[in-house]
Amino acid sequence: MIISMTGFGKSETKFQRKKLNAEIRSLNSKNIDLNLRIPNRYREIETKIRAKINGELSRGKIDLLIGIDLQDEDKISSLNHTVIKKYIGELKKISASSESDLLKMAIRLPESIKIEKEDISKEEKKILFKIIDKAIIKLNQYRISEGKSIEKDFKSKIKIIYKLVKSVDKLAPKRKDKIRKKIENLSKQNLKEIDNKRMEQEIFYFIEKLDINEEIVRLKSNLKYFEKIMNEKAPNGKKLTFISQEIGREINTLGSKANDEKIQKIVVEMKDELEKIKEQLLNVL
Repeated sequence: MIISMTGFGKSETKFQRKKLNAEIRSLNSKNIDLNLRIPNRYREIETKIRAKINGELSRGKIDLLIGIDLQDEDKISSLNHTVIKKYIGELKKISASSESDLLKMAIRLPESIKIEKEDISKEEKKILFKIIDKAIIKLNQYRISEGKSIEKDFKSKIKIIYKLVKSVDKLAPKRKDKIRKKIENLSKQNLKEIDNKRMEQEIFYFIEKLDINEEIVRLKSNLKYFEKIMNEKAPNGKKLTFISQEIGREINTLGSKANDEKIQKIVVEMKDELEKIKEQLLNVL
C-alpha cells in the first residue's frame, strides 16, 4: 500500500458559544517534525496534543493549527472599582465635567476593566481532542488518496522498465556473437601465429566476464519484489526505497558490462524511469 506523506485535514465544531477548528498539514520528511500553532489558552495541554500527534502519525513535517473564535465568551469582565475611583479623583482635579462624564472617561483608561479567563473544562478538552482526531482522519484519507495516484504511476513505470529489460534480453545473444567476432578479427590482424585452443579459451573467458544474464535475472526479480511490497497493506516507503537502490545497482552493472550501443541506449531509458520512481519515493510514507 502506498501512502503519501503530503496531506491536509480540517475539522471544526461549536462548543457553547465558542467556535473551535483544527487544521493539520503534512509534507515529506525522514522523521516526524511537528510544529504546533495553538492559542495561549491551550498551552497547558500542549504536551498532550503533541503526544496525540506523535502517536497517530509516524513520519512527515507536520503543522497543526488550532483556532478559536473567542467573541469574549471565554472571558469574565468586571469593573475595577478601586482603579476607577482613583481615575475619577484625578480627573476631577483637571476637569469640571459631570460624574457620569468622568466615569465614561475613567472606564476607557488602562486596567479599569478586569478580564479573567475561564479555566478549560474537561468537556472543552474532550471536544478539542475530538476535532484533532477528525482532522487526522481527513489527513490520512488525503494521504491514501494521493498514495493511490503515486501507486498507479509506479506500476506504469515498472511496466516500462520490464519492457526495456525484455528488449535487452532479446539483444543479449546477438551481443555475444558480435563480441566474439570482434575479438577474432582483432586477433587475426595482430597475431601471425595463434593457438586456436587457447584463443577459444580466452574468448570464452572474456564473454563470460561480460555476460549480463545474471543481471537481467536479478533485475526482473527486483522489479517483481518491488510490485509485491507495493501491494502490502502496511506503509512501505523505506522498503521500496531500498529495493529501488538494488534495481539501480543492477541497471548500472548492466550498463557497464553491455559493450553494445543499443543496450546502452536502453539502459539510459531504464535509469530515467527509475529516477522518476526514486524522486516520488521521497514523498512515500
